[in-house]
Amino acid sequence: MLNVALIGLGDVSKIHVSTIRNNPDVSLVAVSDINEKMKTAVPEAKFYNDYTEMLDNERLDCVHICLPHHLHYEATKKCMDKGIHVYLEKPLAHTVDEGQAIVALEEKYPNTKICISLQNRLNDTFCALKDEVQSGQYGKILGVRGLVTWFRPESYYTSKLWRGKQELAGGGVLINQAIHTLDLMQVLGGDVKEIKGSVSNLHNYNLDVEDTAVANITFTNKAKGLLFATTTNAVDSSVELQVVCESAEFTIRNEVLYKTTPQEGEVQLAADVKLGDDKFYYGEGHSKLINHFYKCIVENRSDYIHAQDALMSLILIDSIIKSSAENKQINMQEMIINK
Repeated sequence: MLNVALIGLGDVSKIHVSTIRNNPDVSLVAVSDINEKMKTAVPEAKFYNDYTEMLDNERLDCVHICLPHHLHYEATKKCMDKGIHVYLEKPLAHTVDEGQAIVALEEKYPNTKICISLQNRLNDTFCALKDEVQSGQYGKILGVRGLVTWFRPESYYTSKLWRGKQELAGGGVLINQAIHTLDLMQVLGGDVKEIKGSVSNLHNYNLDVEDTAVANITFTNKAKGLLFATTTNAVDSSVELQVVCESAEFTIRNEVLYKTTPQEGEVQLAADVKLGDDKFYYGEGHSKLINHFYKCIVENRSDYIHAQDALMSLILIDSIIKSSAENKQINMQEMIINK
């Protein structure tokens, strides 16, 4: 039986708690949040205001960290220093520097694991898409396109002020909403050679972070990438991810993967399992990855999403923002070396 705790009882913590409760081999022994009103949110677990006190008092195998971005490194370090495995909500951190510091923790403590919650890599549609395009059956990848057109009201930022501050969040739509799509794009497209981006604010929210972003990506294999993301849409529309190969197109939309060829037209290949609530975009990837990480802890396996795996998404976000500020194309090799 794994003893598990959770730090931060915000919105995303609900799916963590649900997954833990549904795993008979895991016990949620403690939770921590600075808000005393959350004391009864998880009645079966002991509540702490101070997670440092929780780490000192409880015997824990794994801690889920669901904190604002700027607090990820500090909490991860305190867990790692005590030999406690970490399941860390995305993003890796709010800056590339702190992301690299978490990677360094991973290297310093090789026997203590950190899994980053880029759970969309485990979606059925994405796994099927990855298998299809990497099979080589349809020729090389020519292009990858990602579309994230969602809506966030002003209250989304005012209810949790860190979300609207660059120094705390590390970005807006890119790091909060589009990071999963950007991550999947680079998993499919491979190493990025160059990127040119533009970020802006279309809402009249007086934010310190972007609500809209577009990026033109060139992969080292000469494939092209296009990312468009915004939180100014009327609703949370379906995220779309498309890969164009030499002899077929593959598109994920409405959580379904389609293949399109001149011979067959459009054919459905796979579909994601939906959770059936208002957080449809979470899907079942969280539960899959969390439970897989528990197996990796018990069986001492390493086939989970490491901090090093998640670092590139931060570098890409940083590059898009930098490209927009300087109005120039960013050479990714120079960006990585300089970081």
